[in-house]
This record gives sequence, structure tokens and C-alpha cells, in this order.
Amino acid sequence: MKIQYEDKIVEVEKGISIQELLKEEIENSQYPIIGAVFNNEYVNLGYQVMTDGEIKLIDISSKEGTKMYRRTIIYMLGKAVEAICPDKKIIVNYQLPNAMFCEIENTEITEQFIQKLDDKMHEIARKDLPIKQVVMTRKEAEEFYEKNDISKGRLQLDAEDNQEIYMYYCEDYYNYCYGTIANRTGVTQIFEVVKYEDGFLVRYPSSSKPDQLPKLMQTKKLAWALNEYDDIHKILDVNTVYKLNKAVKEDNIKDIIMLDEALHEKKIANIADKIAKNRNVKMILIAGPSSSGKTTFAQRLGLQLRINRIKPVTISVDNYFVERKDTPKDEKGNYDFECIEAIDLALFNNHLTKLLNGEEVEMPEFDFHVGTKRYNGKKLKLESDQVLVIEGIHCLNDKLTSEIAKDQKYKIYISALTVLNMDRYNRISTTDTRLIRRIVRDYQFRGYDAKHTIATWHMVNKGEEKNIFPYQEEANSIFNTSLIYELGVLKGVVMPLLEEIKQEEPEYAEARRLINMLKYFETIPTEYVPTNSLLKEFLGGGNFKY
Repeated sequence: MKIQYEDKIVEVEKGISIQELLKEEIENSQYPIIGAVFNNEYVNLGYQVMTDGEIKLIDISSKEGTKMYRRTIIYMLGKAVEAICPDKKIIVNYQLPNAMFCEIENTEITEQFIQKLDDKMHEIARKDLPIKQVVMTRKEAEEFYEKNDISKGRLQLDAEDNQEIYMYYCEDYYNYCYGTIANRTGVTQIFEVVKYEDGFLVRYPSSSKPDQLPKLMQTKKLAWALNEYDDIHKILDVNTVYKLNKAVKEDNIKDIIMLDEALHEKKIANIADKIAKNRNVKMILIAGPSSSGKTTFAQRLGLQLRINRIKPVTISVDNYFVERKDTPKDEKGNYDFECIEAIDLALFNNHLTKLLNGEEVEMPEFDFHVGTKRYNGKKLKLESDQVLVIEGIHCLNDKLTSEIAKDQKYKIYISALTVLNMDRYNRISTTDTRLIRRIVRDYQFRGYDAKHTIATWHMVNKGEEKNIFPYQEEANSIFNTSLIYELGVLKGVVMPLLEEIKQEEPEYAEARRLINMLKYFETIPTEYVPTNSLLKEFLGGGNFKY
């Protein structure tokens, strides 16, 4: 067979593993190689090459490499817990910055237990044990599950088109991962287990600094928001895909949808009530990553504010860009419109101060074609019962509104903080939920196909990591825009878009990964979604203007 790697083509015997084929390149890599892309599909290094094709290696400094690293650590966590306390059930709850929050049912988490768990996981890593993927037919898998009486990976059997069922074995431990993991434990040497709340964190490096553990960030507000939603959905008994699918099959999904939407409305009303109680607040600042649903949230919050006799007035930060010639450039020489220095901060703060003092201001309108502000006679003056509502990526950063007193500002961070898990071990990434939302929205309203959205997603993430995530704990309130049922609805729209991407295209690997996750969801009809739902921002047909 002929295999291409970078700029060379080599002839190899059929069945050789990528680990053997590129042994020298893997050993000499700056950062550990954790997986590969073969013919635009994610595989691990134990993958046996059976056809001609192209290989690209994935190290732990890449986004997909970090995901593989995280999945492998969680697999090793499961192995360690089974060795220490085999009768206990572990639950991987949700993701915090460079960490996964986990719990063990009916177990008091002590410092002694944490030390024992951390030691065991590092022992597994030091041994550099092989992790072997085993493929079974449906019949073999059914017999396997019946004989062993386990639930790990059983969701695979529920997907009727799954003719092959996968398990990962490491010594006598087996489990399933909904995504590619490493073929050896030794590639994940940098991690730690620390006690956190009633459970513990499994911490790991970021892709930007893959050779060191980052400083432990205090994210109490974010963790509280995740915990609250997680607890509520446990009460609803729909915290896993299996239970969501069960609600669809038993025709109970409409009740789940109404309860989930009622939760959103209640949380928005609570935020509006808090704002109304603080008579000093004259400015509401809303920030969140792409596809969080900021537009719908702002309009629904506006309705709740009106009930409290507060009238919202919206100002767009986009009208306050500096002149094009003064716009900063990135390391590649391109205009960087996302950095805070791209905003005319002096003018913005001057106008905010005047408005809050009751003065009238002529508002600029930015002409993006020529890159300059225009003044077209649009004037604004705040009445006593009005508040400013400002939405933008920098709204949690005090530098944006540096001349405004802290007690006059109310900051809100919103994001789709997914609390739905595939099963006890495999969680659904918040980033994946937002990406699926964006693919649907880009197709419905912006004329972009899924290939374009996937290709540009890494640049979107880069801006969020720099300008939004570092400031999320500055928020007065955090609103979780995720809906427990949304992927079942979005599946029907996004699957055909993902399937249009051809295997020879670089975006195919990411498309297949998303397809392989979504295939486990029962489809929920889009007509079940209420017209005031935040999901309508992506699907269309809602009550609000976009």
C-alpha cells in the first residue's frame, strides 16, 4: 500500500499499525503524539492501515489532541476506581476549565481517598499499559452484556444501525468511550486529582501549554450554575441520553420540553427581579461565547424587566469600533476586530457617562464598508425608568466600561453549559453543543454550509478563550442556555448537513465525530419546540426578531 505522511509517500505492508509505521516521527515529536487522522477520520496509534491513504499525526497541543487526552484520563480514572472500590459507581458530571468534576455514588470523598486515587492513576500512567479496541458484532455484544451484567457502553446497542459494537480493554478493565482515545496509558503523564466540593476534579493541561498543569482557577459561580442545572435534571430523571431517548419512546418528551422551557423562564425572571431590586443598576452587560443564544436571552430578559417596570434600551458596541486605520492587527497582519483595543473606549465611555447623567447623546453608526463612524442624527437620552442593555464579547471585562461605577453595572454571563451525559462516564461537550447550534444557524440564516462552519470554528474558539472565558467569574449572574432536549431536535436538521461533507475534505473527521455522537439520539420533531424558545434563534420560526 502507498501511504502519504507530510511530503513523502512510503510503501508499506497491509495491516501495519500507525505506531509502527511512524515510530521515528512519533518518538521525535516535540509534544507526545496521542492519535492520528487517517483519510480524514480520527484514529488512535494502534489503528491498522488496510488501504492506501494519508496520515496526519495529532499531538497533545492540538484541540483534538486535548480531547483525546481528556477521554483517556477519564478511561484511566474508571480503571483506577474499579481497582480501589469495585462496587462503587463513578459519575463524570461536567467540565470546568481544564478539569472534569466527578463524583462517586454513596462515597465520602476524603483527602486520603483522593491521594489513593491519584496514586493509582499515576501508577497506571507510568506502566504505559496498552489500551486495545475490541470490535464485536451485535449478537456478540448482546451475549457479552447478558453474561457480564454491565451497563458500560450499552447505549451502542440502542442505536439499531450500529452493527459493530466497540469496547476498550486495558488489562482486565473494559469500558466504552464515545470518541477516540490513546492506545497506551503512558501518553497521559500530566494530570492530578484534587478534592472539590462533594466530589473531585481530574485536572489536565490546556492545548496552549500541554507540558504543564495550569493554575487551579476558582470558578465557584460557574460550578454553582452547572450544579444547579445538573440537580434539576436529575430530579426530572433525564440526565443521560438513554433517559432522554426513553422519554421520546414513551411519548413523555413534550412534558420534558415544557418543564425545561419553564426552567429557562423562571431563571430569566429571577435575574430580572435581582436587577429590579438594585435601584443603582443603570447598565446591563451581557457576554457569552458564540451560539449561546444571547439575542433571544436579551429579548426575553427585556420582557421580564418590563414586568418590573424597567424599560431596556439597547446599545450596540459594534458602532464604536475605532477607525479602520487605527484597528490593531494580529500576528498574521490581519485586522483583529475581536481585541478590546479595536473599540473606541474613550468615546464609548464618554457616551455612557453622559447617558447615565441624563444627557442627550448623538449615537454613531459604524460604516463597515469604509471603516468609519457616521453620525446620522440618531439621538438618545435615558429616561428615569430606562436601563442600558449592552451585549458583546467584552462586556464582562471592566476595561470596556472603566469609567462607570461598579454598582451601576449588572453583568450576565450566558453559555450553553451542557449537563446531559451520554452515560456515567461520557459527557457531552459544551463546545460541541454550541458548534451544532452554529452549523444549523449558519445554514438557516447565513448561507454557509457545515464545512465552512467547522473550518472556521477554531478561530471562534480562539477569540472566546482570550476575550470571554477569563472574565466569566466577574458576572453577577450566570444563565445556562442549554436545553436538555435540544440535540434531539437539532439532530434532524444538522445530520444531513454533516453528511454532505466528503471524505476527501479536511472537515470530514470532525463531521464524522459529531455524526457518531448524534446517532445515539432519538429525533425530536422541531414542531415540539415552543415559539418563544431560545432554540428558535437557530431553527427559525420564533417570536423574536434576529
